[in-house]
Amino acid sequence: MAGPTTEGRKLSRSFGGLALLGALLAVAGLVGLVYTGVATLTSMILFGWLLLVGGLVGLLHAVQARGTAYFWLGVVVAALNIAAGVVVLKHPEGTAETLTMFAALLFLTGGVFRLVGSVVVRGPQFGWTLLQGAFGLLLGLLVLFDWPHSSLYVLGCFFSLALLFDGLGLIAIGVGGRRVVSLVTDQMTPEEDEK
Repeated sequence: MAGPTTEGRKLSRSFGGLALLGALLAVAGLVGLVYTGVATLTSMILFGWLLLVGGLVGLLHAVQARGTAYFWLGVVVAALNIAAGVVVLKHPEGTAETLTMFAALLFLTGGVFRLVGSVVVRGPQFGWTLLQGAFGLLLGLLVLFDWPHSSLYVLGCFFSLALLFDGLGLIAIGVGGRRVVSLVTDQMTPEEDEK
């Protein structure tokens, strides 16, 4: 039977692996921020493959559900995913332009709603909501005024920032988890370790 110290070492290694994965994601995010055009194209190709694979899996699931009410709905959704995946893989630049326009419109509408909502409600978070609304509106306008050129870097920048912050979060969890495990195992007495 494994003792607490042995389990602590295994747990510490697991947290170390999590920190290593976080470091790899953070490095990928930094590289993506340097090469945003490549990151945009890569994210579009990944998106296309995810749609394609998701469509194929959905089609297999629909075939397994033959004879149920789900079958035709599953086939239609799977076919749409497969078709969208093929289009994204054939035209990643056009997809990036479309998604960048969509992101700009989301920022604009979100910013306007936050601005108007903060002025109308004037709640306890008035200043922060107003600032968020102004930032969203400004970001949407910046992306929109530079469109379609902005499609070369906006999505890659967002994708890279997401990788960077996810990586930093995993590093923090891994390092913090290792510290907690070492504190707990250091506090254990030899009698507890032998049980």
